[in-house]
Amino acid sequence: MVEQQKQDPEIPYLTRTQVLVAMGATAIILWIVAKLWLRFGNFPPFKLYWQPRDLFLGLGLGLIITVFSSLAYRLSPPYRKSADYYLELVLKPLVLPDLIWLGLLPGLSEELLFRGVMLPALGTDHLAVIVSSLCFGVLHLSGSEQWPYVIWATIIGIILGYSALVSGNLLVPILAHILTNWLSSYLWKIRQLG
Repeated sequence: MVEQQKQDPEIPYLTRTQVLVAMGATAIILWIVAKLWLRFGNFPPFKLYWQPRDLFLGLGLGLIITVFSSLAYRLSPPYRKSADYYLELVLKPLVLPDLIWLGLLPGLSEELLFRGVMLPALGTDHLAVIVSSLCFGVLHLSGSEQWPYVIWATIIGIILGYSALVSGNLLVPILAHILTNWLSSYLWKIRQLG
């Protein structure tokens, strides 16, 4: 069996506190950008409201994305290498209870900005979904060799964008994003501990 070459980090490994602070700071920055865009833009944001059907749609979509993410991880060595690099950088210093924040902070702030504000600002059409998803993908770029992970995040952004368009409710992509982050990070963390 050929040993897979491990990618050296382009940025130094972070401590648990640094990862948690970075997640919190990023969430605040994305929230501020979304609020400023809403303040100075002339468009209504996507609505977020409680609908039992959309709750199940969001949770179901999160499970489907997690399954496809696991398949991509198993079947695509470039994606696996890229995902391991990104996840080791972010997840390795965290303990299991921290994964709650890893689900909530990005799931809420990224969906608010990319699907809640950017998508309607760009026109809620196919081009808007693609542009907002490309921006979402690039947000996940943590090194020059991370393009497989960026491509995957862009694809997920497209799925989340269309889930917002089809449902008309920001709850669907928020729940899908949070659940995907929780499950994927938990599975990766358990695999590393085992």
